[in-house]
Amino acid sequence: MSKKRAIISYEKLTIEQKKQILKDFPDGYANHLTTIKTPTGQTLDALIWETDEVIYLVKINKMTPKVPAVDDEEEDFEDDLDKVDVKDEEEDADSDSDDDDDYGDKPDEGGDEDEE
Repeated sequence: MSKKRAIISYEKLTIEQKKQILKDFPDGYANHLTTIKTPTGQTLDALIWETDEVIYLVKINKMTPKVPAVDDEEEDFEDDLDKVDVKDEEEDADSDSDDDDDYGDKPDEGGDEDEE
């Protein structure tokens, strides 16, 4: 016995159906879209979504890619990263660790001068 098939627009889905799509596609459905060309020559994206009773072809409006807003401060920071010389910083880190060894619990070589 075959399942019922239906074509529906995403906007016409009930809230419960939209929630179920989110559960069925937890990482998003963008990678599961199929491009369909209509007889009028129009192309649309659709999601094939299967429930226990029905196989839906859900029409999705064309998604426009969102361009993230660029913060001027971030952009300046990225420019500064290009100017950093990693080799110099590694040498500085090595010299810092050598300095720590000199300040340990070692007695001073001339530490007996106070007792005289």
